[in-house]
Amino acid sequence: MWCEALEGCDPLEAARRLRPLGRLAFLDSAAPGGPNGRRSAVLAAPFAEFTASLNETRLDGGPIEGSPFAALDAVLARYRMEAGDETRLGPGLAGFLAFEAGHFIERLRPVPDLDPDRPLIALGLYDTALVFDHDRGTATLVSSGFSPALDAASPLDAREAHARARLAEFRAALAREPAPEAPAPTGSPEWRSDVSRDDYAEMVERVRAFIRAGDIYQANVARRFEADLPEGFDPFGFYGVLRRVNPAPFAAYLDMPGRTIASASPELFLRLRGRVVETRPIKGTARRSGDPVLDARAAEGLLASRKDRAENVMIVDLLRNDLSRVAEADSVEVPALCALESFSGVHHLVSEVTARLREGEGVGSLLSASFPGGSITGAPKIRACDIISELEGRRRDVYCGSLAHFGFDGAADLSIAIRTVEFEGTRARFGAGGGVTILSDGAAEYEETGAKAARILEAFAAYAKGGAAA
Repeated sequence: MWCEALEGCDPLEAARRLRPLGRLAFLDSAAPGGPNGRRSAVLAAPFAEFTASLNETRLDGGPIEGSPFAALDAVLARYRMEAGDETRLGPGLAGFLAFEAGHFIERLRPVPDLDPDRPLIALGLYDTALVFDHDRGTATLVSSGFSPALDAASPLDAREAHARARLAEFRAALAREPAPEAPAPTGSPEWRSDVSRDDYAEMVERVRAFIRAGDIYQANVARRFEADLPEGFDPFGFYGVLRRVNPAPFAAYLDMPGRTIASASPELFLRLRGRVVETRPIKGTARRSGDPVLDARAAEGLLASRKDRAENVMIVDLLRNDLSRVAEADSVEVPALCALESFSGVHHLVSEVTARLREGEGVGSLLSASFPGGSITGAPKIRACDIISELEGRRRDVYCGSLAHFGFDGAADLSIAIRTVEFEGTRARFGAGGGVTILSDGAAEYEETGAKAARILEAFAAYAKGGAAA
């Protein structure tokens, strides 16, 4: 590992300047502060690509034998580097796991538009990263010296020579003036929801019927917003507005093959440091108010809500069970239960579950035990996933999957991909949903999806008015 300190770097500006190198992955703690907002990273120009579809798993175009998660472990073992404080969110694999990657683990009900050749996992292998420590106010270029021809078994002098060249390449890109920002698009997207208010209320009632029948305790059901993009729309320019309108600790911007992702996720799915794993499920939402009195009342009401607390506790129990499958005996703990966390547009109830992995367990087995996240499926998970497929009738794609970073140092960071927009061709889409329990009301659940979508829609409107500088 080779490092260089940089002065005067801004994360968004650095991302803009490194974007021309290709395949930008901007892991952005746009709401810095505290343990969940300490670091951001800008990665670009990966030296290889790891993908997995239902039909095959590939590394840089060549097939890999075994399950996708076992193959991921093999890749991480091949490119393992020493751990250090400056390596957190540094060189490693970055990209997404679609919600339907759960089909790699369990036999789940398929949806009609599930293409067996469409990647459900897509991760670039990044040898170099610009890492920001917001607490310390530092920016550090970090290079592993890895390439298609250089891995952990390669001579250090060869890796060092490659790392020095890559650091120089990144420094040069950061020194160049970026291309002018794209002007505002010619109009604002016209959004369409695939589910009406009445249809969503009917979905809620069907979930409640499944609960009464004893199939499940809760299920998360969502609706999708879609729009055609106006001429001149720049997803990166939009992301600059989104991170300001809806700052989030697990925000991200990814230029992926065939699609672009802009996320303002508030939710941590998994954090792995050494053998200690943490998950922070969000269940329970209340829309914020600009009036301080009404806002405080909304927060108090959320904390007192039987329905929201029950919803959160059910998912905590599910996650405790998931982690216990790969954790040391008696190591699963709940340091926080139904704590209030406030974001720009909503209040949430957030819990924290931690565990210590057993010796021999790694990222692959952790994902096999816990993906997709329980907070966006329901409980029991497998039956809830089948009900979601039945009621929604289409793939979720990245929405409710994860945006992920698997460090070559053994660390892992995965968000829950909510408040997340996918751009594909000339279209954009995102989802908004919520957990349904026996206490749910269809009209109230529909309003909650609107509260969750509101800041994304606001960001699109703001971008249309003034572009990235709005």
